[in-house]
Amino acid sequence: MKLPKEPNIPAQINIVPLLDVVFTLLTFFVISTLFLTNFEGLPVNLPKASTGQQSQTPQKITITIDSQGQVSLNRQPTTFDALTEKIRTLVGSNQNVLVVINADEKAYMGLTVSVMDKVRKVPGTKLAIATQRQ
Repeated sequence: MKLPKEPNIPAQINIVPLLDVVFTLLTFFVISTLFLTNFEGLPVNLPKASTGQQSQTPQKITITIDSQGQVSLNRQPTTFDALTEKIRTLVGSNQNVLVVINADEKAYMGLTVSVMDKVRKVPGTKLAIATQRQ
C-alpha cells in the first residue's frame, strides 16, 4: 500500500514568541528607569538667594577611642565625664547630627558602650560606628 506524499512546506521562523520576549524586556526597563529618578516635587524655576544652602547634609561629630582608653571629640582630647556636655554644645539646636564612633579594636568594650550611652542621651543625634572593610 502506497501512502500519499505530503506536500513540502517551506521552513518558517515563528517570531511571535521573540516579539513577546522583546516587549517584555522593553517594558521592564522602561518601568525600572522610572523608579531611578528622584521625584521631590514639580519642576519649577527656583529663585536665587545668596544665603541659600546647596544641600542639607547632617553635621558630623567624630568620637575616637584609642587602645589605651583615651577619648577624643573631633580630634580634641576630652574626658569621659565631659563628653555629654561637649556633644550637647556642638549639637546646639540642630536636630540632624551624625555622631561617628571610631573605637580601636583593642579598646575596652565597656568604655565604647558607655560612650554610646552618653551619645544617646543627647537629643537630635544619630549614632554610627566606624568599621573597616575586610
